[in-house]
Amino acid sequence: MDYRNILIRATNWVGDAVMCVPALRAIRERFPAAHIAILAKPSVADLYARESFIDEVIPYGARSFADKCRFAWSLRGRHFDCAILLQNAFEAAVIATLAGIPNRIGYHRDGRGALLTRAVDVPRRGEIPRHERFYYLELLRRAGIIDRLPDSDAIRLDPPPIERVRRIGVSPGAAYGTAKRWLPERFAQAAGLLAEQRNASIALFGSKSERALCEQIAGILNGHAVTNYAGETTLAQFIDLAASCEIFLTNDSGAMHIASALGVPTVAIFGATDDVGTGPTGAHTCVVREPVDCSPCLLRECPIDHRCMTRVSAERVAHEALKLIE
Repeated sequence: MDYRNILIRATNWVGDAVMCVPALRAIRERFPAAHIAILAKPSVADLYARESFIDEVIPYGARSFADKCRFAWSLRGRHFDCAILLQNAFEAAVIATLAGIPNRIGYHRDGRGALLTRAVDVPRRGEIPRHERFYYLELLRRAGIIDRLPDSDAIRLDPPPIERVRRIGVSPGAAYGTAKRWLPERFAQAAGLLAEQRNASIALFGSKSERALCEQIAGILNGHAVTNYAGETTLAQFIDLAASCEIFLTNDSGAMHIASALGVPTVAIFGATDDVGTGPTGAHTCVVREPVDCSPCLLRECPIDHRCMTRVSAERVAHEALKLIE
């Protein structure tokens, strides 16, 4: 098995895209001379475009069935000899098949087994470590691409050549639902405490839909030097700005995965979701959570009193942040 021209179908969400990085690095180490192209949605393409283990990013935004077929046929001229499907969708296997790629590797799920030349059984609960990065690595191991899971327990993104400044990064949103969100006034209080301790400015990050949330926090932080970047940056710009922060406060979100993978000291507040499965990795991270009977519930909205988040104090989060950077 000596592939020379590899197409990898990336996952669609930023957090998942970051958790795929160890698998992508493992593919590069196994095939150091190969041309490796990532097929990615525009929403995550900037994440991969800056990484040294990737040769090319192919943006994929086809929506109609006809456009998807035309796109797949356009790949035929690229003569890829292997497709590794990190995305679980049936569509990923269809695109690779229509593109005429002779070796198609992916998990046997979503009814796509017949379209794969190497259909890998999905790991059962308890067969692999719980963190999601191992799900993608195990695909490679079961497919015979790697012999074992790597020793490193951290996800790494190539850091941009940017110096850190006295800035507190805050990402108060979360795409999955409000159950994952710590209280905005607590984010403001914790950021304010850190800004005073560190003589630092504060940068607020989020999507366009989270602009109002960040404006609410900025209003509470009246008197501090605050910049609201929510809805105003591309993914590439966010990565550069996050890399320049000396500490990052966040919920369980794509921003959390990026900041921690860049090596930025990151404090993540968890409640509804499972930090063992999707938490930040590396020595410069800290998960803050309050152990309550109903957590992690994995619900989008809390049906009771959101106790997993309301019981986490701003002072506790600020204290954990200072421990990471002092």
